[in-house]
Amino acid sequence: MPVIARFYGLVIKMYFRQKEHNPPHIHALYGEYIGVIDIQTLEMLEGDLPHKALQLVLEWAGQHKAELLNIWETQKFVELPPLE
Repeated sequence: MPVIARFYGLVIKMYFRQKEHNPPHIHALYGEYIGVIDIQTLEMLEGDLPHKALQLVLEWAGQHKAELLNIWETQKFVELPPLE
């Protein structure tokens, strides 16, 4: 699972077998915590990310929603800038 971005101790990854893993989503890792975030709705589908970490991921994903959906659709890996 390629790393799309890293910031504030968070690692954002995406699987590249979309037909097996719908809806379009990203995986956010923060230490021992993991969250699966729907790209279109920006809701956590599953996981246990702490509130602050989840808010950072949602802010970042909102800023890069179009790029994330493009990565999902094209299956072309692109590293995105971190949250600043």
